[in-house]
Amino acid sequence: MLDLNGTPFQPATLQLTGIPGMQTGQGWVALFFCILYLISITGNLSILALVIRESALHQPMYYFLSMLSLNDLGVSFSTLPTVLGTFCFNYRHVGFDACLVQMFFIHTFSFMESGILLAMSFDRFVAICDPLHYATVLTNRRILTMGLGILAKSFTTLFPFPFLVKRLPFCKGNVLHHSYCLHPDLMKVACGDVHVNNIYGLFVVIFTYGIDSTFILLSYALILRAVLAIASREQRLKALNTCMSHICAVLAFYVPIIAVSMIHRFWKRAPPAVHVMMSNVYLFVPPMLNPIIYSVKTKEIRRGILKVFSKSQR
Repeated sequence: MLDLNGTPFQPATLQLTGIPGMQTGQGWVALFFCILYLISITGNLSILALVIRESALHQPMYYFLSMLSLNDLGVSFSTLPTVLGTFCFNYRHVGFDACLVQMFFIHTFSFMESGILLAMSFDRFVAICDPLHYATVLTNRRILTMGLGILAKSFTTLFPFPFLVKRLPFCKGNVLHHSYCLHPDLMKVACGDVHVNNIYGLFVVIFTYGIDSTFILLSYALILRAVLAIASREQRLKALNTCMSHICAVLAFYVPIIAVSMIHRFWKRAPPAVHVMMSNVYLFVPPMLNPIIYSVKTKEIRRGILKVFSKSQR
């Protein structure tokens, strides 16, 4: 798309922003993000290595956990180049097409995480409500099919986004409000008719987060009903304890999303730094927390970690 002088409406590069209003302390922020990435990447790689290595973890629950760890690695590596470039090397420019690619992968992995959490809630539902058929319902083939289905759903629903953005002119500058590219951020500097982008964006959010969260709540309502029907208090607690890791992972993912939505809707005059920090929490905290949650809350994961350490010390 060209203007009257024959120059492109899209800028060659977009300028990324660190944290608005923070003129000092960039070094500490860079160190903080480096620590987050180190914990996230090391933790998720460790989970994957444990599940592959330990035959005791070759079960549906841990296959889904491997999907979650692999997806969290995708989230981390999608944001890592521009975040480290912004905070560590003070390089704040990204090519327009590269920005669209990053936007696509960030949103795709985010929506995939929602689908994986839904699959994990189904795993817990079958394990508690129909334990006798657990192995026959969640076969390796069905788990693989579910994983590929989540990937296909996220990819196909997000695929139009770069092309919908590409068609728009950009006449409100080229400065984005984050250290990475997000669709809502690009819409703030785009001109022309953005209604299609906004409507399709709302549809995708409802189609993914809305439906997934509804079915997660439904599965836990059925799980709670089944648990309350157990006569033994000890058995009830044991059954609920198998769900605690997944509940914590769901909260770590959905609470920041809800908080971001509430701020955008009811606190529109919030300082830009608040919006940026909440978006950072939404993208960086779940990949960091998930390995920690499952390492602390899951006995088999703890046992596998201790087994690896004991072998390394011999």
